[in-house]
Amino acid sequence: MENIKHSHVEVKGLKLHVAEIGTGEKTVLFLHGFPEIWYTWRYQLIAVANAGYRAIAYDSRGYGLSDHPAEPEKATSLDLVHEVKDLLDSLGISKAFLIGKDSGAIVANLVPVVYPETVASLITLGIPFMNPGPSAIQNDLLPKGFYITRWQEPGRAEADFGRFDVKSVIRNIYILFSKSEVPVANDDQEIMDLFNPSTPLPPWFSEEDLTVYASLYEKSGFRFALQVPYRSLTVESGLIDPKVNVPALLIMGEEDYCFKFPGMEDYIRSGVVKNFVPNLETIYIPEGSHFVHEQFPEKVNKLIIEFLDKQTI
Repeated sequence: MENIKHSHVEVKGLKLHVAEIGTGEKTVLFLHGFPEIWYTWRYQLIAVANAGYRAIAYDSRGYGLSDHPAEPEKATSLDLVHEVKDLLDSLGISKAFLIGKDSGAIVANLVPVVYPETVASLITLGIPFMNPGPSAIQNDLLPKGFYITRWQEPGRAEADFGRFDVKSVIRNIYILFSKSEVPVANDDQEIMDLFNPSTPLPPWFSEEDLTVYASLYEKSGFRFALQVPYRSLTVESGLIDPKVNVPALLIMGEEDYCFKFPGMEDYIRSGVVKNFVPNLETIYIPEGSHFVHEQFPEKVNKLIIEFLDKQTI
């Protein structure tokens, strides 16, 4: 970890916190989701650099040590799509391999649609191709206490999270999201009430890890994270008949709670997702949770490097 270099890169007037390791000619850019941050890729950064690549992870705007935009409540996933291209331009990189997890996977899938010349190939974890809009996730098919529905309501998550310190919020969400069941609150509960204080952290996520995450979210808060992905998820992207035409790999943990979203497992397993990502290979990790890359880093690293080594740029 001490070999990872940290800097701030100015991108369209915002300073983004960038973590980088490796000197290879080919660049791998990692995109995090929520409640993650650049640090979620700690194992993958080192492994990919050791395999001969230049590995870069960064805090998206509004997250961690990166600047907030002027009007976070107007942001959408497409702002982060443009941010990827602008960051690569600022770093003098014309084309890269993208790896995205959770909401970072939504962004990673859209970059080759909007900027096809920028992406050599694509790896996503936890979330398949999803075009933002009203039908992206069918909240109406889940109970009204579904966590995304709750967090899309302005002010509700802020009040819920505000009852706890930042470290407790991250702890609670990591534990809830590590389970195979979709987080759903009862009418008399908030999402944070689903947490049992006696539940330990997952064995693959240490108190030290939690402290790093918490220190970064203490800096940024949750304002932007609640907007992107959650509150902007229903905003139409404006992309008509989007296609990802680069080689792509989807890594899914079979214990990932996202598999329980209405239609999600069938969408992936039936191959319907290939209507949008024709050159997609999907690999399942039977015991894998939503955080499969932290839970089984050696296994995921091997899959990533094997896939990258087959690609050209």
